[in-house]
Amino acid sequence: MLDDRKLAVLRAVVEDYVSTNEPVGSKALAERHNLGVSPATVRNDMAVLEEQGYITQPHTSAGRVPTDKGYRLFVDRLSQIKPLSAAERRAIETFLAGAVDLDDVVTRTVRLLAQLTRQVAVVQYPSLTRSTVRHVELVPLAERRIMLVLITNTGRVEQRVVELPEIVADDQVAHLRALLNASLDGCGLGRVPETIADLPDRLPEEDRPVAATILSVLLETLVDRHDEKVIFAGAANLAGDFSVGLREVLEALEEQVVLMRLLGEAGDHSALMVRIGSENPYSGLHGTSIVAAGYGSGDNELARLGVLGPTRMDYPVTMGAVRAVARYVGQILAGS
Repeated sequence: MLDDRKLAVLRAVVEDYVSTNEPVGSKALAERHNLGVSPATVRNDMAVLEEQGYITQPHTSAGRVPTDKGYRLFVDRLSQIKPLSAAERRAIETFLAGAVDLDDVVTRTVRLLAQLTRQVAVVQYPSLTRSTVRHVELVPLAERRIMLVLITNTGRVEQRVVELPEIVADDQVAHLRALLNASLDGCGLGRVPETIADLPDRLPEEDRPVAATILSVLLETLVDRHDEKVIFAGAANLAGDFSVGLREVLEALEEQVVLMRLLGEAGDHSALMVRIGSENPYSGLHGTSIVAAGYGSGDNELARLGVLGPTRMDYPVTMGAVRAVARYVGQILAGS
């Protein structure tokens, strides 16, 4: 275990290296930080930190830089999440509240996170598997054609044109619409198939062919949209931080599966996840860190969002931005 003084030295090393992108020397550290000890004592403390693997000497200069282990200790014990200013909170709220639909919410969120953190922002669309039905609409288009519209609690809208086997009257459509909404309101999308399995049996025999056609299209819609979707923005922010390895990072960002794994599994969406360097599951990203959080309404996590950048990132600021944006997105979707 490190004593408080060595922890203070480690904090100073991390903060100076993040700020300057230059290896940190003991003399500069003693001058810039009120550590209350001589440069010689700081030098001795840095030697201990290096011996225990928290900092390292990148080349023959006198300076040291944090290791992944050092950043991990900084994040777990030394950093305090920096709260956003009142002006920043108002700007986030105003920007996100102007979204007109789910696609707009996600697009605005990823742009906003990239601007706030000056890193790569990654946002996962709300998963259909964790969504519930808010409303089903059947809109007659012609005698044998209707529009099926499925609206989820996350604001996601799926629509399909259904070709019917026979002419259908408006009152038949109205009855089926009412029956569908009575059965599916609040139903998790994963439970829709079993919920509607016996629905045709509750209809007059002459209405069953039409109902079976519509229900078949509804189930196809859920299957077709089952894949997860992740978008990112701010890749240009990486240009100044990677003299080598940028190609691998950009390739990873193009892979949806990699992005999903980086954001992590669904869990407690009030908790921040921070993966540093070699903790990342993808070897091409061992020079990066990711800060992620879930967003949702109430206790229901719908999806995750986060930020990817070099291990030399400003963790307190990044963690504060990710947490705040996730909270605002959840509030907007809950009220949509």
